[in-house]
Amino acid sequence: MTQAVQTPFAVAQTTVPIAGSDLRFPVRRIYCIGRNYAAHALEMGSDPSREPPFFFQKPTDAIQVVLPDTVADHPYPPLTQNYHYEVELVAALSRGGRAIPVEKALDCVYGYALGLDMTRRDLQRGMGDQKKPWEIGKSFDHAAPIGPIHPVGQTGHYHEGEIWLAVNGERKQQATLSHMIWSVAEQIARLSQAFELFPGDLIYSGTPENVGPVVRDDVIVAHVDGLPELSIRIV
Repeated sequence: MTQAVQTPFAVAQTTVPIAGSDLRFPVRRIYCIGRNYAAHALEMGSDPSREPPFFFQKPTDAIQVVLPDTVADHPYPPLTQNYHYEVELVAALSRGGRAIPVEKALDCVYGYALGLDMTRRDLQRGMGDQKKPWEIGKSFDHAAPIGPIHPVGQTGHYHEGEIWLAVNGERKQQATLSHMIWSVAEQIARLSQAFELFPGDLIYSGTPENVGPVVRDDVIVAHVDGLPELSIRIV
């Protein structure tokens, strides 16, 4: 009989609502891919050809759940004067493994959500210029807003469809998911070469071009075809 582990204090488990269910998705890790749309790679000073993808992580407690038909308050973070939005499709895994073949990778996906990879761009660039890790620019409180996860049985897999983001009603980012350099399946396969993937992992699959700054009182609306829009107000 397994004895319950005793700890001196409780640590909350990060979870995300599952659309159409009372169940919640438990988050183990958050992986993000960088520069996965050609035009965004160019605006960030990179070669958009199919160079090997690179990934980074955010802490699980960077999640900020944003429910449909609400405008969630999103705190402007400290230490930055250049706070950027990045709209992304998020894949949520219910299976994992190592060295997963591309043709089997989508079998790992439980569902999809709409997310934002919020970025302290000045800190990211400053650390990069110093050849230091730029985690401080990507990994901070509330850095990963996300909507409910929609099971694959409801949505199917995403290979195309519009992805866009507006600030105060003005469209800033716009592309189609087919513009990804590395597909969700390819991202899962590549990640599984470097890490053993597990149920509960989230993959933020990259953002289109025209990332840019927001300030307090700005309202962001993010959209992916087939998912409820996600909206936050910077406070």
